[in-house]
Amino acid sequence: QVQLVESGGGSVQAGGSLRLSCAASGTMNRTNVMGWYRQAPGKQREFVARITSGGSTNYADSVKGRFTISRDNAKNTVYLQMNSLKPEDTAVYYCCYSVYRTSWGQGTQVTVSS
Repeated sequence: QVQLVESGGGSVQAGGSLRLSCAASGTMNRTNVMGWYRQAPGKQREFVARITSGGSTNYADSVKGRFTISRDNAKNTVYLQMNSLKPEDTAVYYCCYSVYRTSWGQGTQVTVSS
């Protein structure tokens, strides 16, 4: 069982930046994938970015060039640096951890005003 706790959400104006963090605890597999999804009001949860334990990354087209995912394996923590934020980035952001199953954090709100 893996527990995930996100932090770093908040409110920012368009063009601003935020950095999300997700700390994982519990029984973890050294080979895993951690990532971020988001869900805006009235919409389905969507993929944002993921990173393997080896450091390989993938991004949604909507965030490429603006968001950067990284991780500190020694701290079991994954980060999402979000730059050039847009109002359409407003959502609850969820951290996830995947090996054979996916564990989810409780989510952190990001609000971008125009």
